[in-house]
Amino acid sequence: MGMAVGGGKGVMADPNIVPLIDVLLVLIIIFMVITPTTPKGLEALVPQPAPPNAHEDPALLAKTIVVQVTAGNKVMINQDATTWDALGPRLEDIFKQRAEKVAFVKGDDAVEFAEVARAIDIMRGSGIEKVGLITAKVEAGQ
Repeated sequence: MGMAVGGGKGVMADPNIVPLIDVLLVLIIIFMVITPTTPKGLEALVPQPAPPNAHEDPALLAKTIVVQVTAGNKVMINQDATTWDALGPRLEDIFKQRAEKVAFVKGDDAVEFAEVARAIDIMRGSGIEKVGLITAKVEAGQ
């Protein structure tokens, strides 16, 4: 805030910048608060490959559920063929007595991601809390 003293004739306009700085500070605070609340995508688990020279535990393999989406719009649960309509109820039956509700989904190379996303949606609707993704590299142990 300045003040001009003197004998100048006419109107002298001094812009008051203090309200502009206040508005700027409020906008900065608003953007700092809003930024961390941006929506995130789906959480995905990727199984880690087993260390070399380690044998596979048959009990662990029996507990692991893998939903595979193959070419030709076919769905399999651990090598057992099923249909899209029966996928949800079968997964509900499998996970009814389990404490850990974790399953994996695997899509063939020729399958569009929309079909894999459909399988993930059905799995989440069946009560599976965590859905992991199996890729060709993970399956090869890389």
